[in-house]
Formats: sequence, structure tokens, C-alpha cells
Amino acid sequence: MSRLAVVIVSYNVRELLRRCLQSVYASARQSADWLAVDVHVVDNASHDSSAQMVADEFPDAHLLPCPNNLGFTRANNLALERLGFGTEEENHSCPDFALLLNPDTEVVDDALGKMAAFLRDNPYVGACGPRLHYTDGSLQHAGFDYPGLAQIVLDLYPLAEVPGLSRLLQRLLESRFNGRYPRRQWLGAMPFPVGFALGAALMARGESIRAIGLLDEGYFMYCEEMDWCLRMREAGLPIFAVPTAQIIHHEARSSRQVRWQSFERLWVSRFRFFRLHAYLYPQLFHVCLRSLVHLGLAWNSLIARRRFAQGQLSGDRLAEQLDAYKKVMNHAT
Repeated sequence: MSRLAVVIVSYNVRELLRRCLQSVYASARQSADWLAVDVHVVDNASHDSSAQMVADEFPDAHLLPCPNNLGFTRANNLALERLGFGTEEENHSCPDFALLLNPDTEVVDDALGKMAAFLRDNPYVGACGPRLHYTDGSLQHAGFDYPGLAQIVLDLYPLAEVPGLSRLLQRLLESRFNGRYPRRQWLGAMPFPVGFALGAALMARGESIRAIGLLDEGYFMYCEEMDWCLRMREAGLPIFAVPTAQIIHHEARSSRQVRWQSFERLWVSRFRFFRLHAYLYPQLFHVCLRSLVHLGLAWNSLIARRRFAQGQLSGDRLAEQLDAYKKVMNHAT
């Protein structure tokens, strides 16, 4: 009997968390003949009774209520440590697989079994991710190549506002130019290698975690899965997508509660990732990166001020947005 630990870090998304847990247990029942699934919920000091809901409605889940918000990375590591990973007493009691799963997801059918079976049958693979869909059923890219300057431009620069560029922009956004893999691969049935899998649903082999260690807690949130997957690849453990395993992702419901704080944290994590992996991102990259960030955020600041002047943005929202841009520029410098 193989063992899978599902780790869910939650913050103020009680109703979504309930649906996520219901889907996890339903999926687990479909592969119960060979896969034992344990669920671990880390509540990051939610104030919407999430922890109480888990205790009342899902008594089989292991609940770890935190007195304050540890952040996504530390909270995941807390659960992984409880499972025996990354400790001096690490032993064979660790599960065979560990799935990091966002609370704003719903597992479809036997997705847990399909990902675990892929890792079981391909022992050279370090981790895998599923095919993700947005709430409306449209495809969400769930695996990417590592970001370069082209992706920074597409992310930071509001090119959609440039006349005549909308159709070209859409093609670029869906291309390898933006780190994406072809839609036909996501909609197909064959697993395929990716640079890294999105942290919304990332299943790692227990042996891989023992080989490379826990998530880097220098990332409060964002980019931790990029770093983790890259460390696996450096250890000779590639990352794959398993498109027959499907999960619905009601995207970014926690981070939207603090939108511009999350924007700043995203860029702080990106700068850390680029700095730590210097062999992928040499000095010239950083010179170009600083220029692109400053110019892009200056452009976005002008657009925000124009929206304020047109009555489309409140003064408080403008101040919050400009403050986040200023902080990111300082981090870039």
C-alpha cells in the first residue's frame, strides 16, 4: 500500500476549503485499494472559522492551527516536518508522496491516484503536476519553463493598450516566448516534462524531498515551487505534467484579499530566485531586469494616475498601488 500526504495551507477561504476537502476525500476513495491518503490542513490564522469547520466536518484531517500567518512556504514546511521530512530523525515513516494543494482547488475524479501512479511507475521523476482548469472550465497553464526577460516584458508592460497588438499579444502569451507549453499537450493524454509545476497542485516523491530538502523559507510566498523544482532537476529528478489528472483552480482567492501586498511579495520572491540561481541569470540579466522593472512600473504608474483622473480608481486604491510599485522599484535597485 502506497501512502500519500495531502498538505493544504489555508487562509480565510472557508467555503472553498470545504469544497476542496470534499473533493480530496472523494478522489481518495477511488484509489483506496492501493493508495492510503492522509490530509493535513495548516490554517494560517484565519478569522473566518476555517479551522473550526475542518475540526467539525472533517475529523479525519490532521489540523494544524497557527496563531499567526506563517506564509505559504513556512506553513507547508511545518506540515512536511510533521510528516518526518527535513528532520534529524527522518526515517521510513515518511509517506511515499506529498501533494501541496491550494485550498481554492477541487480535485476531479481520480486525479490523486493518477498523479501518484505516475510517480510510482516512473521512479526517476521528482515531482508532477496535473492539468488545471479555471472555474469557467478554461485551461490554466500548470507547468512552465523558467522565466526570462521576455516573460518579464509580457508581465509588466500593458501592451494590450497599444493599438493593433492585441492579437499578436495573445499569441505571445500562449507561446514558449512566455514560458508556456502547447495547449495540445495539456489537452492530450501523454505526460510531458516541464520546467516546473505550479504550486497550486504539486505532488513530489518522498525520496525527492529527502534528497533536496524542504521548501526555501526565504520565500514567504510565490516562486517557492520554482526553486523546489529547479533543485530537483539539478539533482537529476525531472518534473512532469500529467494532463489526465485534472483539478479545478479557483485562482488566487487568498492573495486577492491583499492584492498589492501580494504584488510586492511576488516580485521580492522573483528577485530572490533570480539572485540565488546565478548560473541561469548572469549579471547582464540583472542589469536588463532592473531597467525593465523601472520602466514598466513607471508606465503602469502613469496608467493608474490616468484611471484615477477619469474616476475609474479611488484615491486610496491609487495610493496603495503606487506604494507597491515604489517598493518593488526599491527592491529592484
